[in-house]
Amino acid sequence: MTLQIQNLGRRVGQQWIVRHLNLQVDDGECVALVGPSGCGKSSTLRLIAGLDPVSEGEILFDQANVTHAKAAQRAVGMVFQSYALLPHLSVLANLELGLRVRGVRAPERQQRIEAMLDLVQLQDRADVLPAQLSGGQRQRVALARALLRDPDVYLLDEPMSNLDAQLREELRPELRRLVLNRQKPVIHVTHDQHEAMAIADRIAVLHSGRIQQVATPAELYRRPETLFIARFIGRPQINSFRHDDGYVCAIRPESLYFAKEGVPCKLISREWLGSSQLLYLDSPQGPLRLSCSTAVAIPESIHVSWNVSDEHHFDSTSGHRLP
Repeated sequence: MTLQIQNLGRRVGQQWIVRHLNLQVDDGECVALVGPSGCGKSSTLRLIAGLDPVSEGEILFDQANVTHAKAAQRAVGMVFQSYALLPHLSVLANLELGLRVRGVRAPERQQRIEAMLDLVQLQDRADVLPAQLSGGQRQRVALARALLRDPDVYLLDEPMSNLDAQLREELRPELRRLVLNRQKPVIHVTHDQHEAMAIADRIAVLHSGRIQQVATPAELYRRPETLFIARFIGRPQINSFRHDDGYVCAIRPESLYFAKEGVPCKLISREWLGSSQLLYLDSPQGPLRLSCSTAVAIPESIHVSWNVSDEHHFDSTSGHRLP
């Protein structure tokens, strides 16, 4: 199964929400959509799911054109940020509802639900209401409902954004195990870069309704195609400063190091990040961030330097990467 979107666009009035989107997701592959709020991430999922009308372009499921097919006619398993569980129904009833609507007979429904509850490790919670579950358990029920449909494509719309940081970290392997091992295309919308890099095979960065780059997490970090991507991908944020000859130089905080000679700096503040520390520095070239081990001693007279090979250069007008 292959999902393809070709020149996809959605317009509301005179405003394009997304435009000229091109992306292919293959069997067993997860592509994460990331970008600032309002860039078109969730709108893209709604177009693929058939929840919003397409203004231009095509959506193909294994070469079958589903661009104008109704949502019910598309084999899509969608997991929402809000879980979308019916509060008055038990876990079992929530899972059974979709199978019942699709005409699955009672013996098969029971067999499939029991197997799914075992898979998501909620065998003992079948008869409780959603309000009696923890956030992580509710998310597992929402995933189980999508898995029961056995769809051609999985669409995950910020499925873990309502969970605290520790629970999100615990559930990332679960998400890979439950969804990605089923060998179907997966598109995962998230605002969490760590989540995208941990789960996705490739990441598509959206900005103002357009895809700026699609690449592996490592490629995006090491060779961003635009200054926007360089600043958006990676925490702590990349350092950047303009040069007189019309380009912007950008350097990752971990590429800076203390030197006997170099750019003179003044320490403004520091953050302890467990095994590392982040230093905020003031310099003649503007604010700088330096990331280093907590074992590194800060010299009394601070000068920083970096290797030329670690520099990223971008056109100061277009923001595109320079050779």
